Amino acid sequence: MLKQKSIVIWMVGLSGSGKSTLARALENSLHKEGFLTQLLDGDNMRTGINNNLGFSPEDRTENIRRAAETAKLFMNAGLVTICSFISPTDEIRKIAKEVVGEGYVEVYVDCPVEVCEKRDVKGLYAKARKGEIPNFTGISAPFDVPKNPDVAIDTAHQTLEESHQTLVKAIIEKIKY
Repeated sequence: MLKQKSIVIWMVGLSGSGKSTLARALENSLHKEGFLTQLLDGDNMRTGINNNLGFSPEDRTENIRRAAETAKLFMNAGLVTICSFISPTDEIRKIAKEVVGEGYVEVYVDCPVEVCEKRDVKGLYAKARKGEIPNFTGISAPFDVPKNPDVAIDTAHQTLEESHQTLVKAIIEKIKY
C-alpha cells in the first residue's frame, strides 16, 4: 500500500560519530522521495519507553532490546524505521538483529574516539574522562567495531554531505520496489 519495502536501518557508532545527524538527514531525504519513515534514537527512547534504564551492561542490553521491538512494530506497519543507537557490543547488535529479523540493515557510522571528542558539544567525553560518567562507551565501556555492516560511513574523512549521499544511495536501493 505504501509502495515501499519496510526495513529497519540500525545506525551504530560512538557518541559524536554523526549517527543522529545522518539519521535526520536520511529521514528528510526519504520524505522528499515520498517514503514514510519513523526515527528512533537514544534520546527519544530513553526519555520515554526506556526512562527506567541506566547504563549498566544489563540496562544497555534491555534498552536495545526494547528499541528493536519498537522498530519491528513500525517495520511491520510498513514504515522505513531509522534507528540511531550507539549499540556498543557485538552481542547487543546481535540481539537487535534477531528481534527485527529480515529487514534489518546495519549502518556503521565510523569515527575515531578522538574526532568524536572534538565534536562533543555536550561535554560528555570530558565528564567521562574525569570519571563523572561511568560506563561511557569508548572511554570506560567497550565499543566493538562492527565486523560486517551492510553500510559503512566514514564521517571522519567524509563531509556531512558526502556521508549523507552515500547513505541515501545505499538505503534507496533497499526500499524501492
